[in-house]
Amino acid sequence: MIDVSMLTVTDLRRGALLYGSLLSCAILLVLLRHQLWVYWKFFYACFLKPLDRGNAADVKVLSGQQRALEGFYRTQAEIYDATRGTLLCGREDMLQLAAAQLKHRLRSGDAKPIWVDIGGGTGYNIEKMNDFVPVNEFFSAVYLVDLSPSLCQVARQRFAKLGWKNVHVVCEDARTFAIDKSIDVLEAKEVGAISNNKYRVKADFVSMSYSLSMIPDFYSVIDSITDLLAPHGLISCVDFYVQSASSYSLRNFTGGHHSRHVNWFSRLFWRTWFRLDRVHLDEGRRDYLEHRFGTILNVNERNYALGGIPYYIWLGCQRTATSAGTAGALAREAAERIDALATESPYLSPIHYSEKRAEAESAAARETRLQLRSKGFEAAILNLATNVPLPSFFYQNQRWRLYYDESLPKHTQFGNEYIYAFTWEDPAEDQRLLHIGTDDVVFAITSAGDNVLSYALHRPRSIHAVDLNPAQNHLLELKVAAFSALPYEDVWKLFGEGRHPRFRELLLSALSPYLSSRAFQFWLDNTATFGTRGGLYETGGTRIAVKLSKWLFRLLGLRADVRRLCSAATLREQRAIWRTRLRPVVLSRWLSYVVVANERFLWRALGVPPNQRDMIYDDALAMAAASGSAFKPKEAMWRYVVNTLDPVVENTLLRDSNYFYRLCLMGRYSEDCHPAYLSKEAHEKLSQPGAFDGLRVHTDEFVEVLARIRPESVTVAVIMDHMDWFDPEGAQAIEEIRALNKAMKIGGRVLLRSAGLKPWYIANFSAQGFRCERAAARTAGKCIDRVNMYASTWICTKVSSDPTAELDDCVDANDAPGVDLEAVETLEL
Repeated sequence: MIDVSMLTVTDLRRGALLYGSLLSCAILLVLLRHQLWVYWKFFYACFLKPLDRGNAADVKVLSGQQRALEGFYRTQAEIYDATRGTLLCGREDMLQLAAAQLKHRLRSGDAKPIWVDIGGGTGYNIEKMNDFVPVNEFFSAVYLVDLSPSLCQVARQRFAKLGWKNVHVVCEDARTFAIDKSIDVLEAKEVGAISNNKYRVKADFVSMSYSLSMIPDFYSVIDSITDLLAPHGLISCVDFYVQSASSYSLRNFTGGHHSRHVNWFSRLFWRTWFRLDRVHLDEGRRDYLEHRFGTILNVNERNYALGGIPYYIWLGCQRTATSAGTAGALAREAAERIDALATESPYLSPIHYSEKRAEAESAAARETRLQLRSKGFEAAILNLATNVPLPSFFYQNQRWRLYYDESLPKHTQFGNEYIYAFTWEDPAEDQRLLHIGTDDVVFAITSAGDNVLSYALHRPRSIHAVDLNPAQNHLLELKVAAFSALPYEDVWKLFGEGRHPRFRELLLSALSPYLSSRAFQFWLDNTATFGTRGGLYETGGTRIAVKLSKWLFRLLGLRADVRRLCSAATLREQRAIWRTRLRPVVLSRWLSYVVVANERFLWRALGVPPNQRDMIYDDALAMAAASGSAFKPKEAMWRYVVNTLDPVVENTLLRDSNYFYRLCLMGRYSEDCHPAYLSKEAHEKLSQPGAFDGLRVHTDEFVEVLARIRPESVTVAVIMDHMDWFDPEGAQAIEEIRALNKAMKIGGRVLLRSAGLKPWYIANFSAQGFRCERAAARTAGKCIDRVNMYASTWICTKVSSDPTAELDDCVDANDAPGVDLEAVETLEL
């Protein structure tokens, strides 16, 4: 039989559950009714409502683009800001970058800037800018120009509520807008005599936020902005785009190509999707913007929250404004000044391009016979001949980074990643041997930039930092920018601790005016470097060795012993921990044979190439022959590691002296143990205006840079273990030594380190005009410096010109001119 009472209770429970669910849904709908209504209106306006139907009578009387805009935005003007936050990425970043540039350029006594926001819509950008600069105080006047009456009405209400009297909303076509129509600006500025010039009052800042893609006649608008923008003015743009690499790959004026390419499917999909709402993603808009203005910063990004929509952020200036110091100068004159050489005018008419280019090349060839030329100057000549802007390097606020072609395989081979996050050379030993002073011209490998900054503390006349890997130079740029823009506390967090929770904010608001476009894009893509648990010093190619050692210590339960080793107060305590706890593991033969002696590990984790490994084997082979024992490659590598690490731990204190190994073990520096450039005294010196005026950062091969340095100008060259990488059977070493000889003064010194006790190329130095002296040789139990990684240190002093180059010079004198040369020593590029 069925239990009626139980059936009734069950039914009541089910009914209560059903009614409770319905009531909850009803309450939820009531609570979210506003948000649901907002997104329903957005969906209806964007996807259901025909553009030309259902509009009010006052919309239908409009014509052209204004009617189309008003028909689209009238329905959603009130909800525009609430529905665009996720879609329109990058607006805040663009404003923050622009604010940083404006503050960097503004000098004491300058008039307050004027800002024109083209297609400003509801005024969101102007209100948001107040987060970065006080809009009502920083700007003398702000103009929002938009063609949609509904959006302009929302903007007027916004600014009336904020009480900003200097913000003006103008419902007008951007092609006809002019500031001098405004009475208050004419009263505030001395306009002078009436002229026929439409743009008597110029804008200091013009912005476009997702408006360029909606302007049909974008050519005319961009052309009008070139007349509206002041000679020193700044222009910024953020917008959607799609583009294939084939259309921009040969341009050197775009500020960098990284991540710009969009695959064919995304190009087709997003172009078709946005065209439904009259948003045009054709590449011509961005291309024409970059053609009419010089590029300061360029960023290519994806909005992954909505399927990876491509968008870009771009900052530019007038093509003739090559820097804050030369704003208003002709680009030709700027190029000549930057190159520090007097030449014929290379400004060439694009109408007669072929013949004029031939004349320019002929003139350049004649000049080259007498003067040295920079690659940047040669690029500028070509750009001017073809009527395009100069490379973005010309528009930097600083002149540290020199022009290079990022598309060349010799640069792309590194995969946009640096190898070294810290420099594995001892700058204190360098200074002891070289005595760098104020009259020196230093030529050095960039690596991670640590030693370059240490050399800068001695105020040499100039430093030429050279690295073939662009990312290594990006790291140096970041460090120099940090000293120029940030207080000591932030510099310490970035490079002492290797972590900073506000790195992205600092990059946008403080560091960006000091970085080249390519370096900025690199660090914006890698903001997580300073936010991850491992931080800066567990990035780069050498992170493999650092992470492997940490993993090994954790696996074997030695992490506490590592911390004790790094905090030991005396050498006696440190030696005891090393000998009893760590050495049996770290220097065990099985670990060396399996890991350290592995060729793949040597190169990828430690940066030891095969030719350098062979030098270690050669020394071991000689020792085996002298003792009559058998040569074993794995034994040789183990012995090399023993001779490296044992003397370091036995003779240098990791707690307050040897920051190299402490960093590897602990992942950060300490207040008692760090490079000299990370001290408060060093920050005070390096943060002074002009501290890096003599720095030049070259992204090229040694020979390429040396060949373009004025002969007999370099006094010090620090080339680390660079020459160990060369093939003894090749000609690279001879060519590089010849280039060093030509660039260096008599008495100039080359400091090099080697994994070999007697490097094979020392004989080449001796034969090519140098006197070679071994400054240090590592033997068992002896520490030659705090790193102790290399077997020998050498000083090669130039005593004469290279006698082997005389025959080649005679041959070169008879050759046709046109060899690429560069007066780097006088370079202001």
